[in-house]
Amino acid sequence: MDISVIVPLLNEAESLPELASWIERVMAEHNFFYEIIMVDDGSTDDSWEVIQNLHAANNCVKGIRFRRNYGKSAALNTAFETCEGDVVITMDADLQDSPDEIPELFNMIKEEGYDLVSGWKKVRYDSKLAKNIPSKFFNWTTRKMSGIDLHDFNCGLKAYRKDVIKSIEVYSEMHRYIPVIAKWAGFNKIGEKVVIHQKRKHGVSKFGWNRFVNGYLDLLTVDFMSRFSRKPMHFFGTMGTLSFLTGIVITIILIVQKLHNLANNVTNFRQVTDQPLFYLALLAMVFGLMLFLAGFLAELIARNGSDRNKYLISDRIE
Repeated sequence: MDISVIVPLLNEAESLPELASWIERVMAEHNFFYEIIMVDDGSTDDSWEVIQNLHAANNCVKGIRFRRNYGKSAALNTAFETCEGDVVITMDADLQDSPDEIPELFNMIKEEGYDLVSGWKKVRYDSKLAKNIPSKFFNWTTRKMSGIDLHDFNCGLKAYRKDVIKSIEVYSEMHRYIPVIAKWAGFNKIGEKVVIHQKRKHGVSKFGWNRFVNGYLDLLTVDFMSRFSRKPMHFFGTMGTLSFLTGIVITIILIVQKLHNLANNVTNFRQVTDQPLFYLALLAMVFGLMLFLAGFLAELIARNGSDRNKYLISDRIE
């Protein structure tokens, strides 16, 4: 199979027939052997009935239905597990992503050798206050933290080599950071393509302001996991050592000051235990020991994980 088109959706019944027809036309024009996997993420409208009708008309259209709303990451991860295409295309169901971009995305994966190609909606039709400005700041932060030179990490229109999506796991709200997760897994040839962004025809956006708060929390999680998932003691141990040594140094300074005062017969100096700095030093030492303990526990969990010795192999000669 050449292409799997994955479409996560929530309450997009009005858009689905036009989207399916558009994808089918593009596939027919380029003679692609394809499948369309529509993942209904707990819709409360007629989306599932529309998917059933589309399947009856074209068995290349397949559907997955969740019992409730689990989120876009869950929808993508489930579809990634079942898709069969050599190249996997993801796109939103609201008709803001153009299926006409599919052939060029396919060629960038198959002919130019990219592992992942992310769309860049250079010209957007969203509200500047609601999406454009926050998105630019979000993308700038992600670009700096990840080292991946993409302008639009959260663009729903992306293309993947099959090996990529079969090697990664997307959970929580990590769909925004699939390029980061792919790089972490060793897929370093990540490209970008300017794509057309169209105005929404039906319904309303399903994302609110809370996605930006959650997005940054997820970014910290991805960054931590990419660096320390297999060696958590390197993080907790370093932080614990710095904290403990800081407390020790402050305590030694306070004791030396007391001994100096005693040696010089100074009578009006404050006792070590009467100084707030002593308790800060004590707190730093206790905090350092707690970080060490957290590091040891994290190491035990990592060592007993089922994937502790699971490594991705790109090639093999036997």
